[in-house]
Amino acid sequence: MRVIITGVSRGLGRALVDGMIAADHIVAGCARTSSAIADLQTAYPSPHRFDAVDVVEEASVNTWAAQVIETFGVPDLLINNAALINENAPLWEVPSDEFSRVIDVNVKGMFHVTKAFLPAMIHAGRGIVANFSSTWGRTVSSNVAPYCSTKWAVEGLTQALATELPDGLAAIPVNPGIINTDMLQSCFGESAQRFPDATNWADRAVPFLLALTTAENGHPVSVP
Repeated sequence: MRVIITGVSRGLGRALVDGMIAADHIVAGCARTSSAIADLQTAYPSPHRFDAVDVVEEASVNTWAAQVIETFGVPDLLINNAALINENAPLWEVPSDEFSRVIDVNVKGMFHVTKAFLPAMIHAGRGIVANFSSTWGRTVSSNVAPYCSTKWAVEGLTQALATELPDGLAAIPVNPGIINTDMLQSCFGESAQRFPDATNWADRAVPFLLALTTAENGHPVSVP
């Protein structure tokens, strides 16, 4: 299976790369951090592919997607994972530029990547788009209102997209669960250590994601 993953430099994205490749699947991924991409290129050479791309920059995403499709092929599974979270603060104290950046990465970035790959997937007549939502895309919490707003947007956008797709394709909002990552630590502090780390999470997430089918099109699901 050919798998595209965004936000592969750390956390869930990096754990998914390791898990998918260990399961003998071919992975292409992107992230903003060039040093992390260089590490992935060394660890996982061709047929895998990793590129430094900011999902906020639509032109860069389009160029990357075209190159990936040409050399890597049409993805069977597209995982939109790239995301940011705001620093804990009540909404009226969140800087406007920080709010915009969270919206740009979590919503617009997902849109750019999906828009860039979907035409080839539709032409091929197959493929799953798994858009990572959050527990805070179905509930809310104080001091993370910008992040909550983006993940609720992921849920709505993905479910609407699901109604537009032809047979053979699916768009599925996926709640990955609560995992001890840098993002969770920024919210929970030391108490984030109570939750599973990304590597342990990936042991469950990889087979779950690989098992998604068109039967789940538009249905919110959660990694067990």
